[in-house]
Amino acid sequence: MVAALLRCIHLYGEPLAPTLDLTQIADYGRRLFPSLNFDVGDSIFGLLRSCAGDDVLIRWAESFAIAKVRNPMRRGGDFQPLPGEIAYERRRLANPQSRASGILYDGYKLMALLRELIPTAEADLGHLHIVFTNQLFGTWDEGDGRYHARVSLYGFPTIISTTGIVEAPAKPREYYFLKQQYALLGIDDAAALNFGGRFQGRFLEYDDERLTEVMKGYLMQSVFYQLTGDPFCQDKNCRLYNAHWQEEVLRAQLGGQYEFCPFHQQQLLDWRSGGGPI
Repeated sequence: MVAALLRCIHLYGEPLAPTLDLTQIADYGRRLFPSLNFDVGDSIFGLLRSCAGDDVLIRWAESFAIAKVRNPMRRGGDFQPLPGEIAYERRRLANPQSRASGILYDGYKLMALLRELIPTAEADLGHLHIVFTNQLFGTWDEGDGRYHARVSLYGFPTIISTTGIVEAPAKPREYYFLKQQYALLGIDDAAALNFGGRFQGRFLEYDDERLTEVMKGYLMQSVFYQLTGDPFCQDKNCRLYNAHWQEEVLRAQLGGQYEFCPFHQQQLLDWRSGGGPI
């Protein structure tokens, strides 16, 4: 079985997510998969910043500018980015404290770019690379003909967005209704988002203290994708549930009846006892 080759999981951090603790996530993974090695590292862009010359950074900046989604209602194609767009990406790549604020990237183009940073010696099925990033990315949905922001995109490497976990899953329906009502009254967004605290705890926010615990579930989705080709579960209480609403995320990752549904729990037990792919 191909998945039997898996030996090491590499976790790449995001310095702009202060509540994301990769050490805790790795410890969680070691508990479930004691036979695997977990490598906890800094941002995947660290080596690029420290070793690349300006000409290389400009090439990367141009590639990121091309990966930007200009119109979420139109599928992206190849185009020549503007000099200002390249300069912006150049500054962002050179500064580890720079946020890609308000920009949506094509997830598959972003994945292809990050793939170039994976060391050749680790570019095989024995290694699972999981990149945490503050960049917001999306994928094109043929069903409604538009890009949708995503939390995660599984592949080589897997990418998980600490911005996407806040922005992609929908907030409670009444949140949007009340926000619309506040807007009609001329109340600005900053005030409208509070709503007197009535939505306290019902969705994830930036620098949320629950981020690390939630991301343990996305680690597991990444592992299941690598081992089985399917990262998701239909059970809303299972950490592998493909949540589309914030309250579904919180239920699956923090408040479910169990961590894993009986089916996936049995898979884990089988793998740990030597009856499966690791």
